Amino acid sequence: MKFIKITFLFLCFTGIQILTGQEKNENNFSKVWVADQGNGTYKNPILYADYSDPDAIRVGDDYYMTASSFNCVPGLPILHSKDLVNWKLIGYALSKQKPLEVYNKVQHGNGVWAPCIRFYNNEFYIYYPDPDFGIYVVKAKKAEGPWSEPIMVKEGKGLIDPTPLWDEDGKAYLGYAFAGSRAGIKSVLAVCSMSSDGLSAHNDDVMIIDGHTTDEVTIEGPKFYKRNGYYYIFAPAGGVATGWQTVMRSKNVYGPYEKRKVMDQGKSAVNGPHQGAWVQTQTGEDWFIHFQDQFAYGRVVHLQPMKWQNDWPVIGNDENKDGTGEPVMAYKKPNVGKKIFPIETPPESDEFNKPKLGLQWQWHANPQITWGLPTAMGYYNLNCIPVPKDYNNLFDVPNLLLQKFPSDEFTATAKITFNSRFDGEYAGLVIMGLDYSFLCLKQEEGKLFLSQRTALKADKKGIELESKKIAIKDKTIYLQVKVKAGGICNFLYSIDGQKFNSVGDNFTAREGKWIGAKIGFVALREGVINDAGSVAIDWFRITN
Repeated sequence: MKFIKITFLFLCFTGIQILTGQEKNENNFSKVWVADQGNGTYKNPILYADYSDPDAIRVGDDYYMTASSFNCVPGLPILHSKDLVNWKLIGYALSKQKPLEVYNKVQHGNGVWAPCIRFYNNEFYIYYPDPDFGIYVVKAKKAEGPWSEPIMVKEGKGLIDPTPLWDEDGKAYLGYAFAGSRAGIKSVLAVCSMSSDGLSAHNDDVMIIDGHTTDEVTIEGPKFYKRNGYYYIFAPAGGVATGWQTVMRSKNVYGPYEKRKVMDQGKSAVNGPHQGAWVQTQTGEDWFIHFQDQFAYGRVVHLQPMKWQNDWPVIGNDENKDGTGEPVMAYKKPNVGKKIFPIETPPESDEFNKPKLGLQWQWHANPQITWGLPTAMGYYNLNCIPVPKDYNNLFDVPNLLLQKFPSDEFTATAKITFNSRFDGEYAGLVIMGLDYSFLCLKQEEGKLFLSQRTALKADKKGIELESKKIAIKDKTIYLQVKVKAGGICNFLYSIDGQKFNSVGDNFTAREGKWIGAKIGFVALREGVINDAGSVAIDWFRITN
């Protein structure tokens, strides 16, 4: 015992830190959702996070996925996997959205809709639609980037969900759908030809299906493939939260196409299973990645086994052998030629120990350099930016530093230091969506006060209401939110990082515009001042 005490004193006097749970560290925190069960099986969702409209491909022994990002920037996330179950976020294909004059402002629900990733002629291509402008493509030699600037492939308001196909004869085609809100038509799929380099679509468009006449209401999100001489188009129908997966096939690229429903909810608990990607492993197994709309949690990602019967795919479990499968919640992992790969999930916690912002963070518009800067001093510096002109509530704010919900239940804790300089500056930890709530630390008459601020129907200019204020003496504080099933959020704070006290009322998270609820930070000020206060975010940790 005496030796232990002496050793402890020696370590302290020599300046070596013995880390506690609240001190700075680089340890990996336990993940709140892991699909890999460690016994050769996995559970769904494989990604309990809002990677909406996923599309995926295999290149050699590697799998890559991208997803919609709407108005969140950086956009077009790029994920990598070795086994289709464990996924790592490796970057983004869009650092900023164009046109800049449009996306420098908040554009909820606009921007990057359902993309399609392909590998052709030793290059990665991602086609993505902007429903207000047309269909773009970005290219890269490596999935990690750098990615090219967006090129307009086909201009047109309301053109969405592009999917390319390079045929064996060298000809290229582009399938797509229509957004009724912009085009004035919907439930229709079309195909046109493209230049062989895939950079320019031609004006020889042909309608290949009219969902109004084929009981495929709201058919959209097509994915183009070719197998055994058939052209296949996988397309969801029936609506985001309630639909099913349809597959069409034809011996001619322009049709006529016959169709079949290949997956629906059936007796499962997975609503609206559709929109995704067919992927074949190195060993010849077939799998289908798709999303499930879980509202506040966003469109989470599932992996389903798939097989072919008489040149038709069957996705999921088909108990009654009618050709229409239903989702599985657990299954044997894909055979990719190797049994074990390390567990991977997209990043969640951030110690801010590196002079670079973690990949999990996105803004609600194209970021400006004045919003915040990483440091080599162990924190991220988020500036108090003036609220926008004609400000109603946080729904109008572009400089929100946010990340996706990582699971149905989790606790998020942040240690911050609020370096306010003027009255009217405030910062805090926010749960953002069509409704939002946040812990607000604000300077008033030279003093700091903590409260909960909540706005319901923020997208409809809902008024922000404030709880009873709590006087705070120390500018360093721990902010916390506990999220329970159903998106029930309880806000807490602590002065010492040990004892936490509740603030305000429980809040039920709500989805954003086409995205799930998000969690992160806000820093604002009332009025324009030439020297902003800021909040130093020491760390942000997600735990069970």
